[in-house]
Amino acid sequence: MDLEGKRLLLSGATGGIGRAIAGELAGNGASLVLSSRKREQLEELAQSLPGGADRHEVIVADLAEPGAAEELVNDAGNVDGLVANAALPATGKLEDFSSDEVQRAIRVNFESPILMAKGIAPKLAKKGEGHLVFISSLSGKVGSPRSSLYNSTKFGLRGFAFGLREELRALPRPETIVCRCEDVRYEKLQQAASFRAAKLHTRCGMGPCQARICGPATEFLFGWRTDSVRPPILPARAASLIVPQEFEKESSITQ
Repeated sequence: MDLEGKRLLLSGATGGIGRAIAGELAGNGASLVLSSRKREQLEELAQSLPGGADRHEVIVADLAEPGAAEELVNDAGNVDGLVANAALPATGKLEDFSSDEVQRAIRVNFESPILMAKGIAPKLAKKGEGHLVFISSLSGKVGSPRSSLYNSTKFGLRGFAFGLREELRALPRPETIVCRCEDVRYEKLQQAASFRAAKLHTRCGMGPCQARICGPATEFLFGWRTDSVRPPILPARAASLIVPQEFEKESSITQ
């Protein structure tokens, strides 16, 4: 995804990982809607990023509160993507958590990313581009002692992301335009076996964007790789391509 000029919503922006993500996104040209519970730290972060507070917005939100995720999406307005990074640690023995603490961990780590995606995904689909990023953890792949609650939220988040990916992959119709530059429709690309073949037969990726938009789209839809090097049509030894010095001398004398 070309981030230049894109507007992205980042939750959990003031934590360690959130700050690193914000710096990377802003450094690549994105305008950010930064969110967490801490206004002062949000404003400091926005000011420290490339483009400063003039380019980046802040929205204070406590995703542990009911309705906060939907309100955040509504306040953020038109965005080109979501990075759902906010999370509570939720480590310890399950018996030591109160019912309220369990509900807060599930709401922040699992329910809120789902609700934010629910609000944003249809708009991105209508727009024809965009990304949803869910920050999980190794705890979403392997269970560990004193992490049963945290494990459950991260395993659940990974499962949701994989399931949503398949739902979104099924959205294109035969007439859906995948390459806007060359007006290439989904049905034409279905006949190709690779991005190279699609490029040769439909000109997909040969327009002004040079596959910066349709390349990731075809990788998502068909699993094609666009960064492969085209092999030479007739491989030849390097030695056979070098003109002998004696030939150059004879050629100059003849001339």
